[in-house]
Amino acid sequence: MTAVDVIAFLCEIIAFATLALWGFTMWAFPWNVVAGIAAPVAAILAWALFVSPRAVFDVHPFVRAIVELLVYASAMVAWWMMGNAWIGLAFGLVAVTVGVIAGRRRLS
Repeated sequence: MTAVDVIAFLCEIIAFATLALWGFTMWAFPWNVVAGIAAPVAAILAWALFVSPRAVFDVHPFVRAIVELLVYASAMVAWWMMGNAWIGLAFGLVAVTVGVIAGRRRLS
């Protein structure tokens, strides 16, 4: 386990937590519960199916990178929608940089 692995794991957790926060805070009452649960569950499901080290489907590394990028981009957009564009930009920069480094290490 390296520092890149730890930072990549933290980025995953932050992305899932961001989607939950977005769902619970950006919608009116009955829908905030649905969105607060459904958004991170959908991201976790996509991650488990395609990106996880023990993923259900063994896909091409390009597909894996696209799914990972979509999860990170959705968290970044959620920060922007909550009025914290700088946090979203910083998260996106860190997450994509760590994803590229980790992805290159997996391919070598």
